Amino acid sequence: MTATTATRTTAAVHPGKIRNRILWTLQIVLGLFFVIASGGPKLVMPQTLMENNATAFSIPLALLVFIGLAEVAGGIGLMVPRLTAAAAIGLAIVTFLAAGFNAFLADSPELAPFPLVLTAIFAWIAYERRASITALRVLIRR
Repeated sequence: MTATTATRTTAAVHPGKIRNRILWTLQIVLGLFFVIASGGPKLVMPQTLMENNATAFSIPLALLVFIGLAEVAGGIGLMVPRLTAAAAIGLAIVTFLAAGFNAFLADSPELAPFPLVLTAIFAWIAYERRASITALRVLIRR
């Protein structure tokens, strides 16, 4: 009876073969996007971004750099097996806040749907990779 319970629990936590491939493809593509195209420019040339888009970036330079660090760390974390769920949760928060910023502070509500779609994708990745949170917790307790 305990073997059946253990099998059900394991099957509920680990996605199937096709779903696992879809998740890894999404994680790698989105991870590279956040490292190279989204967070990277905020770290490499934040002042240039601020000068070229003065109206779009009405936030302090230090906050822009912090967001860039969070995006790069999240992008890298998506591609590290033990960090996938934690990185997906962090990126879900960042993208949700980006949608709110676009909709309410930047007066560009037409730009809000893309970050909201990313938030949903990251929430799904975090849910499917929830076993990595347990593995991370075990690793930290050592």
